[in-house]
Order: sequence, then structure tokens, then C-alpha cells
Amino acid sequence: MVESARTSARGRPVATSHAAIEQAAFALFTERGFASTTLDDIARATGVGRRTLFRYFESKNDIPWGRFDLTLEGFRELLAGQPDDLPLHVAVHRAVVAFNRFPADARPSHRDRMRLILTTPELQAHSVLRYADWRAVIAHYVAERTGRTPDDLLPRLVAQVSLALALTAYDAWLADEDAVLEDLLDAAMAGLLGYLGGAPVAATPPAGGSWTHDRR
Repeated sequence: MVESARTSARGRPVATSHAAIEQAAFALFTERGFASTTLDDIARATGVGRRTLFRYFESKNDIPWGRFDLTLEGFRELLAGQPDDLPLHVAVHRAVVAFNRFPADARPSHRDRMRLILTTPELQAHSVLRYADWRAVIAHYVAERTGRTPDDLLPRLVAQVSLALALTAYDAWLADEDAVLEDLLDAAMAGLLGYLGGAPVAATPPAGGSWTHDRR
């Protein structure tokens, strides 16, 4: 829900929501570039003080990610809502696809948001932290489904592969204005399953043990 805006003493609208700050910031990012836009610029555009911005976002790098804490909570709910009788890979895939559905009239648009996140060098180090948080959600879900811990190999592997699939789909989506993200996500998963469904390659686990700590 976007809160209503009030007016400052100078007659400018005062941002009272994350969404209002994001919209102002993205307009500046488009006009000046991410690196050349400062928090002071964003504060002036929204009619609030710099300190007020920090009540909504910890840094400029956090703004493109929006309410990422709430987004991850929604991701946890999507995974938890998958039927227990679904194969694990199907459950994760469905949740990942659902997680990446965004309204066409979102402001800023999801395409603009992801283009900024994926193509801006100044955001790459920060994005690594966000990707780790995203992977952790999947790892915890897989661990619960398989009787493992999130740090075991299988949960970590599923999380890493899921992120790689999603990022590959996003790369293709951003390169083609007519592409449908959901279709690309489905195709990426189908392509991986097709590859894995080829001739099996024998793998010998380490002597005296298995690749994972199987507690099932």
C-alpha cells in the first residue's frame, strides 16, 4: 500500500513511503545514471531530509532492491505453500516462477529495476549479499524437505542452481523486449532437466562417506 503524501513547508511533496522514494530515485537514475545520483539528490527530489531517507533505506544501493525483506518473506510463503507431495525440483521451480511475477504497471517497472541491478557495476558487490539472502530461503526449504541442514551440499546446490537459472532467464529477458520472463524461466528449467536427463555419469563419492549428510 502506498501511503498518501503530505506537503513540506516549501510546498514540495514529502515522501511517506518506500514506493515514493523508489519512484523519485529511479527517475534520477534514468536521468543522471546510478553512480552520479547522490542521496542528497534523492532527498531533494522527494522533499525530505537525508536522515529521513535512512528510515526507509540503509543506503543508496538498497533502493533498487525495494522492500527486499518483505519480498523474501513472500518467497518463504510461496515455498511453504507448495504441496508436500510435489517432487522437490517441481516445488522449487514453481515457487521461483511465482516469485518472479510482477504487475505490468509496477513503478518502477520490474524490467527497469532488474536492468539496473544486473547491469550497474556499482551495485554488483551489494547484489552478492542479496543473492545470498535469496539462496538461503531456498536452502532452508530444501533442508526441511530432505531432513538435512541448510549448509549440507544438496540444499546449497539447489539454491545455487536456482539462482543461476533465474539470472540466465533475466539476461535473456533484458536482451529481448518482447520476451516473457515466465516463459524464459520455464525454458531454463526444462533445458537443465533435459541436460541432466542425458546419459548418466558415474560419480564416486569420497572414500568412507557420501557427498552429503543424508538424514532421511
